[in-house]
Amino acid sequence: MITFINRFHVTGATAEFEAAFDATSAFFADRPGFLNHRLLQHLDEPHLYVNIADWKDEESFRAALAHPEFAAHRARLRTLSSSDPNLYVPLLERVAR
Repeated sequence: MITFINRFHVTGATAEFEAAFDATSAFFADRPGFLNHRLLQHLDEPHLYVNIADWKDEESFRAALAHPEFAAHRARLRTLSSSDPNLYVPLLERVAR
């Protein structure tokens, strides 16, 4: 499993960004290897967001990015925000007892 973390600084309307992100989320949910994701909004700075997505493997993630339909999603999000995307591998997870 890999984890994709993308921090967004929204420069457009947050409601418009959230709608565009929702459409992108639906696109990814239909891609092979997608497991789940969460979009988080900063409590004190509502124009800052973080997307945390889990994928089966890097190949599945890269294939989703290479899909021809993703280009429109990427372009739309870039008109509304800047981002800092990175891939991570899980090392430790603990849950409440």
